[in-house]
Amino acid sequence: MVRSLILGLCLLLGACAARTPVPPVPLVTPQLQSQLPLTLQIQRQAEASEEVWLLVIQAQGSTLRWSLFDPMGTPLARQQLVAGTWHDEGLLPPNPAARELFAALLFALSTTSSIAQNYPAQSWQIISDTQRTLSPNWRIDYSKPLDFTLEAGGLTRYHVTQIVSRENP
Repeated sequence: MVRSLILGLCLLLGACAARTPVPPVPLVTPQLQSQLPLTLQIQRQAEASEEVWLLVIQAQGSTLRWSLFDPMGTPLARQQLVAGTWHDEGLLPPNPAARELFAALLFALSTTSSIAQNYPAQSWQIISDTQRTLSPNWRIDYSKPLDFTLEAGGLTRYHVTQIVSRENP
């Protein structure tokens, strides 16, 4: 009985530790493919479930603020990227999955020349004009610069598109 309990706890701890590490983030904010603020729709597909989120990225000096919302406007995650370090913002609990997604999105939204200047060479690869990879397990496939799919290790896919406001087309 005790052995079964210990084995179960070890398996649970191993599953928790198996989380993908956050992709590398440069110390200097890379040049992005679009001007900020930027509003994106993110469709997350994992196994048999699908979720739709809204992400707003804003610049405040040298800081990037990332705010993720559900379709009803409820905040899911708020992070600030300051000098290459992520910081939780507000009263929301830490959201490691959102932080990992934000780091991969920063890479996906960066210009090619900016990637070469700001990311370690061994952490990324540009396969073609429409495909990039980022260590440890992210693949980005572009339809257009702001219409792309992020794939995390073949298990989770995120389809990302820009939401264009009528005031600022």
